Amino acid sequence: MQALIDVILPVFLVIGAGYVAVWRGWIGGNGIDGLMSFTQNFAIPVLLFKAISTLDLGASFDARLLVSFYTGSLTGFIAGLLAGRYLFKREWEDAVAIGFCCLFANSVMLGLAITESAYGAGALAPNYAIVALHSPFCYGVGITAMEIARARGTPARHLPAKVLRAMFRNALVIGIVAGFAVNLSGLELPKVANDAVDIIVRAAIPCALFGMGGVIHRYRPEGDFRIIGFVCAVSLVLHPSIAYTLGSALNLSTGALRSAVLTASMAPGINTYVFANMYGVARRVAASSVLIATALSIGTIWVWLLILP
Repeated sequence: MQALIDVILPVFLVIGAGYVAVWRGWIGGNGIDGLMSFTQNFAIPVLLFKAISTLDLGASFDARLLVSFYTGSLTGFIAGLLAGRYLFKREWEDAVAIGFCCLFANSVMLGLAITESAYGAGALAPNYAIVALHSPFCYGVGITAMEIARARGTPARHLPAKVLRAMFRNALVIGIVAGFAVNLSGLELPKVANDAVDIIVRAAIPCALFGMGGVIHRYRPEGDFRIIGFVCAVSLVLHPSIAYTLGSALNLSTGALRSAVLTASMAPGINTYVFANMYGVARRVAASSVLIATALSIGTIWVWLLILP
C-alpha cells in the first residue's frame, strides 16, 4: 500500500497546488485557460510524439493482450455513451465525453509507474505494447463519435471526410501520427531538436496536472455525482474485470495478464479532460472523475494486486 501511495500522492499534490493557486487568487482563470491550451495544443502532443517515436513497436505485441485490454476499453466507452444519453439524459455531445472518460485509462503516468512498483522494470514490455496504441485508439473512437454527434442532419456521405478533417486538425492526433512516422521510417531527430523536444516533454505532465487543479476549482462536481460514480465504476471495476476474464480465457502469460489488468484498472487519465475541454462539453464531469477515481483507485488497485497471480 505504501508503494501505491508513493506513486499517487505526488500527483494529488500537484493537482492540489493548482486548486489552491486558483482558490487563493494567485492565478486567474485566464492563466489556467492559457496553461491548459499550452498542454493541449503543444506539450501533450509533443509528449505523445516522443513516446511513440522511441517505442520498440515490435516488443511484446500479442494480439491476445490487445484484445483483452481494448475490448474492455471499447465496452466502457459504449456503456458510458449510452448511460450518458439514456440514463442521465445528457445531450449526445456530453454523452460522448462521458463515454471517453470510461474509455481512456491513465496508462502512462500511473499504469507504468504502478506496474514497475509492483513487479519491477522488467515487467513493462506488455505495458508499452498497450501504450503504443492507446492514444490513437482512444482518440480515434472519441473523435469519430463526437464528430458524428455534432454532424446530426449532415448527409452520411459527408461524415467520413468530416471525421478525418477533425482528426488530422487535432494536435494530439498529429503528434501521434508524426511519432509513428519517425518510428517506422527509422529517422532520428538532430540532437538540438531532440533536446528541445525533451524540454517540452518534461513540462507536459506537471503543467497539465497543475492546470487541472485550477479547472477542478472551476468545475466542482455539484449535481454530477451519479455520473461521476458511474464513470468510476466502469473505469475501476468493469474495464479490469473484462481484461482479467478475457486474458485468463485466452491463456495470457502471467506478465501480460498483470499488465493488461493493472493498466485497465487505472483511473481515467488527464486526457479525458483534454478531450472534454477540446469540445467544450462535460468538463466538470471529466475533471472530477479523474480526481475522484484516482483517489478511489488506491483501494481498487490494491484489490487487483491481491487477485492477480
